[in-house]
Amino acid sequence: MKTKPYDLLVIGAGSAGFNAAKLAHSLGKRVALVDGAQKLGGLCILRGCMPSKTLLYMAEVLHLAQKGKTFGLKIPRTAADMKAIHVRKKKIIADFAGYRDQQLASDKWDLFRSNAHFVDAHTVELDNGKQLKAEHVLIATGSRISTPPLPGLAETPFWTSDDVLDLDFIPKSVIVLGGGIVACELAQFLNRIGSRVTLVQRSPNILRDHSPEASVVVQQAFRDEGIELFTDTQIEKISGDKNGVSVRFTTGGKTVVRRAAHLFNALGREPDTACLDLAAAGVKTSDKGRVITNRFQQTSIPHIYAAGDVSGPYDIVHLAIAQGELATRHAFGLKELKPIDDGLVLNVVFTDPQLATIGLHEKQLHAKGIAYLSANYPFNDHGKSILMEANYGYVKVLAEPKRGRILGAEIVGKDAGELIHCFSGPLAMRATVFDLLKAPWYHPTLAEIITYPLEEIADQIEGKA
Repeated sequence: MKTKPYDLLVIGAGSAGFNAAKLAHSLGKRVALVDGAQKLGGLCILRGCMPSKTLLYMAEVLHLAQKGKTFGLKIPRTAADMKAIHVRKKKIIADFAGYRDQQLASDKWDLFRSNAHFVDAHTVELDNGKQLKAEHVLIATGSRISTPPLPGLAETPFWTSDDVLDLDFIPKSVIVLGGGIVACELAQFLNRIGSRVTLVQRSPNILRDHSPEASVVVQQAFRDEGIELFTDTQIEKISGDKNGVSVRFTTGGKTVVRRAAHLFNALGREPDTACLDLAAAGVKTSDKGRVITNRFQQTSIPHIYAAGDVSGPYDIVHLAIAQGELATRHAFGLKELKPIDDGLVLNVVFTDPQLATIGLHEKQLHAKGIAYLSANYPFNDHGKSILMEANYGYVKVLAEPKRGRILGAEIVGKDAGELIHCFSGPLAMRATVFDLLKAPWYHPTLAEIITYPLEEIADQIEGKA
């Protein structure tokens, strides 16, 4: 007797896959969830958002304590106890992971602790040879560490973000390769706990997906804290021996060599699709390996969907969840669906100062030929940030020039990741700068700094009337 096909088969139980499966069950569908990871929970809980932000916050507390004299405080000694930090982090992550395990072990779906690969467009095969069939399939296998073909990298022992997040000692010195979000957040963490850190970035600025102005602010903060930062580099050779690692690179027309006890490869991640045999299902990928999807997360095979890091274009948890849920709704014919709005994309980098953006960036507005007004205001001229010694950065607001509808915002500074949410509701509701200025803004708060660029844009519009 043949087993009835599942309504939805989800490959990957991370944020996108889990939430897609949960929604499908609520719609009364028969669901299979397949994940071969040793521990369930996905990148965010186990090796990404939660462990990294736990460590970053502990390093921030240490950094503030070390600045005690600035605030008139006598704090005789401050130091990181990495074994205690490691224990606290493991406990916090175990709590999150344990709760997710309970959710996944429910009777809402059939959970298969196995890897899977496609046999055809409706069938996958598990490690034990068992085959599962489904009317619809969601690929949500996430991403993995990438190792670019740099001279000597593959032959040299290096850490990945997984290793840095699992440290229980303070490394004497570390060379960080890369200038993306993971590289920058963890380079600052290592520096603050007491490692000597050198960061080598190939592009002219770190955090290259953000504006050069924002990147420059974070770069200055890094250098002020003692991180040795090299940008616009070309790596010539990486090597290692029993005494550590060596990186030779060119920058500014000069050849530079740096040595350290450890090497941290933070050069990015790539979609984790290698073992899926997508070709057997006819699923197409881009030249960067991402699964190609349309605006409803359908792949080149209409009943196969993809969501999260495996399809992009942004590796962000709340978007992965939204994509997984959108795919499920579309697969089962729910009406009046709207694709994910690029004009509402929210992004946060948890360096100190933090960097946060929402909506359209200036580069995107230029590319789309959209007219806009821009205004910004610096943290070093704002009362609350001055008394907090939080002087790096600025708030920038982008708005439509006729009515003042907010198009986007960029914040670099203290708690930017929290402040950027002042724009989330207004952007979703297509509010104007005038709408936000009707709201009360308490003094003295960090949030009230947002009112200054709002007022400047309002003045520009009213001046044209």
